[in-house]
Order: sequence, then C-alpha cells, then structure tokens
Amino acid sequence: MNRHRPILLATLLAIAASPSAEEPPAKPAPNSPDEPLAKRMSVARAVDFIDRASLHWQRSRECVTCHTNGAYLMARGRFQADPAPHISIRKFFEQYVDGWVDKRPGPYIIVTTAASLAMDDAAKDKLSATTKTAFDEAWKIQREDGSWDWLKCGWGPFESDDHYGVTLAAIATAKAPGNYAQTKSAAAGLAKLRSWLENHPSRLPHQKAMMLWLGSELPEWVNNNDRQRWQKELLGLQLVDGGWATAGLGDWKRKDGSAQTLDKADGYGTGFVIFSLRQSGLPASHPAIRRGIGWLKTHQRESGRWFTRSPYKDGRHYISHAGTVFALLALAECGELK
Repeated sequence: MNRHRPILLATLLAIAASPSAEEPPAKPAPNSPDEPLAKRMSVARAVDFIDRASLHWQRSRECVTCHTNGAYLMARGRFQADPAPHISIRKFFEQYVDGWVDKRPGPYIIVTTAASLAMDDAAKDKLSATTKTAFDEAWKIQREDGSWDWLKCGWGPFESDDHYGVTLAAIATAKAPGNYAQTKSAAAGLAKLRSWLENHPSRLPHQKAMMLWLGSELPEWVNNNDRQRWQKELLGLQLVDGGWATAGLGDWKRKDGSAQTLDKADGYGTGFVIFSLRQSGLPASHPAIRRGIGWLKTHQRESGRWFTRSPYKDGRHYISHAGTVFALLALAECGELK
C-alpha cells in the first residue's frame, strides 16, 4: 500500500467552503462538548474544519504547535481538496523557519516544525531545502542523551514528556524523502534517538502507540513481542461504544484536580489509536478496528470536527484539531475515504 498516495477528496463542497489564502478565515466556533452530532459524516466538512482551524491559529497566534497547524501539515498533503489553505500554511512554516535567527524558538517548536515539514514533503516525495534547514537546527540542539529539552507544561499528550519529541522526530526523519535518514547528520541523530528509547522504555499507552507508528517506519526499532504486547494493551482500552478515550492513554493530571474522562470516547483517542494500530499491521478488517471506524462515522460534529476534551484544562480543547486530523487519517488507513 502506498501511504503517500493522495486520497481524492476534491468536491464542490470542499472548494466552496474552504477559505481562500487571500481572505481571513472565519474563526471556528469553540470546541464544545455540546456541539450537535452531524446527521451524516462529511469528509469535505472535516477537511474544511482543519483548514480553517489551522489558518486561524497561525494568523492569530503566529506560531507552530503540535495540536493544530503541526498536526495539520503532517497530514493535509494526503487529501486533495482546495489547495489554497494548504499552500498558505506551508508558506507560513517556511517563513517561520526563515525567521528563526531572530525569534530563536525553543526545541519543542523546532522539532515539531521540522517533523511537520518532513511529513508534508513525504506526500510530494521531495525533500525541501527548508525542511533540511529545520532538521539541521534540530540536530544542533539535540542533547547528548538523544532527547531535546522538551516543553513539559502538563498538556498531554504532546507537551508533557520527552518521549513524544523523540518518537516524533524519529518517525519524521524516517519518512523524509530523498533518503534523508541516510545522510550523516540524520544518521547520527537517529542513533542518539534509538539509544534514548532503549534507555527509556515506553510506559504510557500513548507512548506505546507512538512506538507502533515508529515501527512502521523503522521496523528494526520495534521487536515483534513488543508490537504484539502493545497492540493487545491498546485494544484492551477500547470502550463499549467502539471508541477510545484520550485520557485513558496517559496519566496526565487536570489543572483543577478534577477527574479525567475515562469512560467516554473522543476524536483524538479513537483516531490516533486506530491509526497507530493500522501502522503496526493490524488489518482494517479486525473487529476492533471496524467498531472504532463505526464510532468515527457516527460521532463527527456539525462543524466537521471530532470533539476531544483537553486532558488538562476545560475551555482549551485544542486537541480537537489534532483529533480531527487523526480521525481523517484513521479513516484513510481503513479505506473509508474513497
């Protein structure tokens, strides 16, 4: 299966609804658990939502972040809809890298930017000079133990531990086209990453799911026993309605000390787990996968998003943006976007 082959989504609805790169995007409505479910799943509305959310984020925040435009660029090249939003966001990333001399972003931003650019390049099967520049900066600031001084502000799953940055960088380096992983700097960086992972075994389900994704790109890094064990653990977290809960993938604490939502499936938990299980070789026909796909098909919201409650703070449910991206990727990996 060619994972880089774009999926045809070009419809009049997507073209009409998507914001022009020349016009300010309409601000998405708040990510709310009370938003009604869509009467019927719409891929066009989902792509339109991630376009709008990412355009508005970068124009209002002027930064790159894992939960919105970073996740977006990792996947948008796989979907053929109105190209204008994708072009605009890609241009923002390139200009962002050009401005690093003055802005001096932290390691979290540098690695996320490089990874997002590399995955976007993979969809076109051509490594850009900007992506190489971003990786060069990431390798310069990589610590001797192989990790980076990652942002740890309690916002799971992206901004809470070093593991996410290490696995994300390894996946992106391996996916980068043009045999980039074989270059001197990338090979040296990957060797450090592998050493770090060997010295820091995966503990949380989300970390194990990331390792399953990594194993699809670097099979020698994940042995078969671990793969089967992690698959079983993730399958065991499936809820009775067929979905997965993001909070069940970690041990993250809420800022106000309230209980996590462990008994209710959400977009990111379901989409990310299905995507990771498919990367690990679990067939799309597996009963658990089919039940998860059924959940996704019936739990899209009217705006096009799949809602996910933040595991850290209510009112800041930006993980719904990444949840919508991974819901689309999960559907794509299961052949549901034809």
